[in-house]
Amino acid sequence: MGESKNASELVASLYDPAVRALAGLGRIRSYPKQTVVISEGDAGDTVFVILSGRVRVFSSDEKGRQVILDILHPGELVGEMALDGSRRSASAMTIEPTVLSVLEAAALRERLKADPALAMMLVTGLLGRLRRTTGVVKSLALGDVYERLAAVLRDLFASSSTGATIEGLTQQDLADRIGSSRDMVNRIFRELEKGGYIELARRKITLLKPLPARW
Repeated sequence: MGESKNASELVASLYDPAVRALAGLGRIRSYPKQTVVISEGDAGDTVFVILSGRVRVFSSDEKGRQVILDILHPGELVGEMALDGSRRSASAMTIEPTVLSVLEAAALRERLKADPALAMMLVTGLLGRLRRTTGVVKSLALGDVYERLAAVLRDLFASSSTGATIEGLTQQDLADRIGSSRDMVNRIFRELEKGGYIELARRKITLLKPLPARW
């Protein structure tokens, strides 16, 4: 009974009413930290709504090198590309203990046919995700290491609950996301900390003043 009430409260806490309605259709499941919930290349028949926790979306090559495409938070969908019946285009792993609402893609397709507002919400979310992914690709192709790191940090700070803290990500996570080495990220962090821009603690980065445009 306690678990059911807690799940109901998590669904009710979602800001967007369309997402709340969607989450209410699924099975509520809890996942430990660093659990792979989606594997790139697998057949996809489920869509997830994040109720609590965070999920890292990433792609990897045959040598195991990774590029982090996005960090998703409560109220966002994971795996919605399964709606077209194709294989998973990326992997997804929990960053921390996470609760998800798990929906069957076939049932969701039927719901979308009958609910234009929900369908529009999903399209809007996909467009936003596409813009963020395009930004990642553009920064990898055109920006230097500091510019790529600063762009990711600004985005993560802006999406955090305080607007000035990032928690749960390692320097290796950030290096993977921008296509650089951990040593290079560590060097930039040391300089930013020396300049009074950030404060570093264990798996926590606090913004003290706006990051410089260039280094």
